[in-house]
Amino acid sequence: MSYAQGARPAPWWREPTKDQWYAFIAAWLGWTLDAFDFTVFLFLLVPIAKEFHADLTLVVLVGSLTMWMRFIGAMASGWMADRLGRRAPLMISILWYSLCNFAAGFSPTFLFLLVFRTLLGIGMGAEWPAGAALATESWPVRSRGLMSAVLQGSWALGYLLAAMLYATLFDVIGWRGMLFMGVLPALAVVWIRVYVKEPAVWVENRKKQKDAKAEVKIPVAALFHKGMALNTLSCCWWLISAFTVYYSIFGLFATYLTREMHLTAAQVGWPLAFSNGLTFIASFFWGSLIDRLGRRWAMIIPAIIGAAIAPVYLLTQDYTTLAVAFSIQGAFAGAIYGINPTYVSERFPTEVRATAGAFCYHAGAAAGGFVPPILTYFAVEQHMGFAVPMLVGTIGGLVSFVVTLFFSPETKGKVLVSDLQVAPARSVV
Repeated sequence: MSYAQGARPAPWWREPTKDQWYAFIAAWLGWTLDAFDFTVFLFLLVPIAKEFHADLTLVVLVGSLTMWMRFIGAMASGWMADRLGRRAPLMISILWYSLCNFAAGFSPTFLFLLVFRTLLGIGMGAEWPAGAALATESWPVRSRGLMSAVLQGSWALGYLLAAMLYATLFDVIGWRGMLFMGVLPALAVVWIRVYVKEPAVWVENRKKQKDAKAEVKIPVAALFHKGMALNTLSCCWWLISAFTVYYSIFGLFATYLTREMHLTAAQVGWPLAFSNGLTFIASFFWGSLIDRLGRRWAMIIPAIIGAAIAPVYLLTQDYTTLAVAFSIQGAFAGAIYGINPTYVSERFPTEVRATAGAFCYHAGAAAGGFVPPILTYFAVEQHMGFAVPMLVGTIGGLVSFVVTLFFSPETKGKVLVSDLQVAPARSVV
C-alpha cells in the first residue's frame, strides 16, 4: 500500500483486506480450538488414572502419544497444503481432532481412551502447518510479525478456556463432560468452507510450478538439499528446545498441584487461567516489538526473563507466591512462541513452506512428547517430586532455546514471493 508523501500511514488493522482477515480468523479458530481439545486433557490426568485404576505415568504417556502422532498428521497436511491448497487440510484437521476428543469422552476402558486420544494427535498435527501457511501468506508484511504473535499466542486462549471450564464445571460434569465439549470446534469448518480463499502467493506459485513443469512432488526431500539442510536442522532444534520448555512449564503443572499439593479444581485451574491470559496479552506486546527488535530478540529477551522466574514458583510451598509467579511466567517463558508461524514461514520458500512448517514444528512436538513421561518418571519413580524435574526442564530448555536463536538467521522484513526457488535447481523432485 502506498501513501502520499508526508501522509501518515493508515493503522495496521485497516491495511488487510476482508479476505486476509478471513484467512487469519480461520487459522486463529483452528489453533485456539486445537489448544482447547489438547490441553483439557492435562487437567484430567489424575481423575482418569483414578477412574481406570491406571498408573499415573501410563496416563501421562497418553498425552505423549498424542504429541508423537502429531508428526504423522503434520507431514500429511504439509504435503497436501503445498500441493493442493491450504484450506482443505485445515478443515480436515479441525473435524478430526474434534470428533476424536468427543469419542474419547465415551471411553469404557483405558485402552479405548488411549486409542482415540492418540488418533487425536493426527488431526492436531495437521492444523498447524496449514493454518500457519494460510495466515502468513495472506497477511500484509507490515504487521505480519504482530499477526503471528497473536495467532500463536491464541493457543493460550484455548488453554485458558480449558482452565476456566475445569475450575468451574469439572465438579459438575466430570472428566467425560470436559471431553464431550471438545466436539464444538467442528462448527468452525462450515465457516471456513464458505468464507476463506487460498492465498494469492500460493495460487501463483502453483501456476508457475505447473507452467514450468517443475513441480516439487516430494517437498520434504527438498528440506535437506544442499543450502537448505542446515537451516532445516537449526529450525528443528530451536523448536525442540521450545517444546521442552512448554511441557516442562505447562504439561504437568496441574498434576503437580493436584497430586503433591492436594489443591482443589479451582485452586489448580485459576493460576493456569491467569497465566495463559497473560500469555495472550503479552503476545500483543512482544508482537509489537517483532519488527523493531527482529524475530530472534523478540523471543530471546522473554526467554531469559522466564528462566529467572521459574525457581520462584517451583521452589515454594506458599500458594499465593506460586500462583502469582506462575501467572507472571505466562507473559515471559509462556510467550516465547508467538513468532513461530512467521519465523518458520519466512525461513523457507513457498514451494515447501507448509511442509517445512510441518516437519520442523512437529519434530519439536515429537521431542516434546518425551518430556512429560521423563519428568513423571523422576518425580514418581525416583521420588523426586515434580518441582525439581520441571525446573531442570524449564531452565535447560530455555538455555538451548536462546543459544540456538542467537546463531539463527534474522528474517525481519522478508517479503514472501511466488517465485520458484526450489524446483528450478532440482528439476522435478
